[in-house]
Order: sequence, then C-alpha cells, then structure tokens
Amino acid sequence: MADFTPSKALADVTTERQRQIEVEGYTAQHDDEHDCDGALSRAAACYALAGIEGGSGPFYVTHLQTPRQVWPYRWEWKPSDRRRNLVKAAALILAEIERLDRKEG
Repeated sequence: MADFTPSKALADVTTERQRQIEVEGYTAQHDDEHDCDGALSRAAACYALAGIEGGSGPFYVTHLQTPRQVWPYRWEWKPSDRRRNLVKAAALILAEIERLDRKEG
C-alpha cells in the first residue's frame, strides 16, 4: 500500500470543519439536532452543486440564487468560489458522517 500524505485539500476541509464548529457554532450538539431533516447532507449537496463548472443542471446555483429545492430551511446560503464551495461541501459531509457515528456509537 502506498504511503498516504495528507493533501492541502484535506487540510482545508478539516480547517473548514473546525471553523464551522468554532466560528459558526455548529457543534456536535447542533449537528445532532438534524437527525430527521437531513440538513447537513442537503447543504453539502448544494455546495457541491455550486462547485460544478459551467452550472449544475436542474439545480443551477448562482451567488444570488439559493437552491431552494434542497437547501435547509432557515440556513443562510453563503456560496463562494468553486473550490471553496467544494471544501464547504466536504466539511458538511464530514459533519454528517460524524453525526451518524455518534448515533450508532
């Protein structure tokens, strides 16, 4: 098996997850409140779609348009550049996986 060297992308995702916790207040307790509504996964999907070059099909996302079809109710939509949107998406997916692990643990 090849040696694994953490990339800048992985570091950026973990830094973003830490920022979400420390700055935004999206702690484990907060995330656990979204057991039934799928908000973390839905927000991750929206940011991932906003990271698609040249648009995102039926869920086309712009800086001015919140993807209301799936975006969590009452959450603030804060898109950025393509890479940053993907980092946010990955950090939200990480939060959802951590939430599932806590639930099963």
